[in-house]
Amino acid sequence: MSDSTGIWEFRDASGHTAGTDLIGFHVEAEDGPIGKVDKLSEEVDAQYLVVDTGPWIFGKRVLLPAGTVARIEIGEQKVYVDRTKEEIRNSPDLVEGRDWAEPDVRDLYALYYGPFYGNGRIR
Repeated sequence: MSDSTGIWEFRDASGHTAGTDLIGFHVEAEDGPIGKVDKLSEEVDAQYLVVDTGPWIFGKRVLLPAGTVARIEIGEQKVYVDRTKEEIRNSPDLVEGRDWAEPDVRDLYALYYGPFYGNGRIR
C-alpha cells in the first residue's frame, strides 16, 4: 500500500494493523462522535467499517470506506475519520442483507466518497 491509496484501503499513516479488532471502538468525525464500529472488513480492495450510529441518526448503520480513517488510537479505542457528521449522514444508505463487498455496492460508495479525495485516491 502506498501513500496514494484508494478509498477501499487503510492509509499507511492511519495506524491500522491487519488483524486488529476494531469492533466496539468509538468513531469520531471531524466535528464529533458518530457511533461505534459494528463490523470491519479487511478484504483486499474492500476494506471498510460499518458504524452503528445509535441515537445520532436513529439507530442507522453507515458504511465508511477504510480510506476515510485518518488515524486509529488503540489506547483510546477510537477511530478518527476525516469526514464531517453531515457528510457521513448524507452518504448512501446501507442496505442490510447486501454483500457490502460487491462491486456495485462499492461503486455506489466510491461515487459518493471518491470526489472528497480526487479520483478516489487519497494522498
